[in-house]
Amino acid sequence: MSLIDLLTGNTGNQVADQAESKFGISRNQIIALLAVAAPLIISYLRKKSQDTKEAEALNNALDKDHDGSILDDVSQADARQDEGNSILSHVFGNDKQNVENQLSQNTGISIDKIGPILAMLAPVIMGYIGKEKQQNNVGAGGLGDLLGGILGNASNQAQEPQSSPLNDILGSVLGGGNSQSSGNPLNDILGNVLGGHNAGNGNSKQQSGGLGDLLGGIFGK
Repeated sequence: MSLIDLLTGNTGNQVADQAESKFGISRNQIIALLAVAAPLIISYLRKKSQDTKEAEALNNALDKDHDGSILDDVSQADARQDEGNSILSHVFGNDKQNVENQLSQNTGISIDKIGPILAMLAPVIMGYIGKEKQQNNVGAGGLGDLLGGILGNASNQAQEPQSSPLNDILGSVLGGGNSQSSGNPLNDILGNVLGGHNAGNGNSKQQSGGLGDLLGGIFGK
C-alpha cells in the first residue's frame, strides 16, 4: 500500500472520522494534517536512521509495537494516544513545539488540539511503516532506503494528473522533501510546503502561500 493510498483510503478516512468526533475538528482539516504529518514523521525517521543506533532502536520498536495491525483496527489510535505523544517527542525532539505551531497556524487547528490529534495519528503512521518493513523484509540497515522509497513513490504518485486538492497538498509536501535537502526535515518539508522561510526558527507569523493557500482552497478560508 502506498502512502497516498493510506491517506486517501479507508484508514485515513476512519482516522479522520474518529478525530472529528473526538476533537470537533473538520475531517478535511484532519486529512490535510495527516497529509503533511505522515511525510514529515517519515522524513525525520529517515534522517534518524542514518545513525546506526537510532536505526536499531527504530527497527526494534517497529518489530515490537508496530506490526501494522492498527491499520485494520483504527479504533486503537484513540487508546494509544499517550504512546503517540512519546513517538512524537522522540521523532521531533526539540523541533516538536515548532512543528506543532507551524501546523496549527496553517491548518487552522488550535494549538491545544494539534498535539493530541498528532498523537492519535502517530501510531497509525508507525503501523504503516511497520507493515511496509515486514512486507519488504527489511532490517535496521535497510530502513533509510525503505523510508526514502515510501516518500519517493508517494511523490511520483502525487504528481500524476488528478483534480484532488489532497494530491496538491501531497505534491507540495513531497516535492519539498525531494528537493535539495538542507539536512533538516523541518525546513525541507515545512519550510517548502508552508510557503515561507521561517519554518525552522519558531517564527509564529502566519505564512502566505504553500499549504495555507491550498488549505484555503479546500476550506474556503
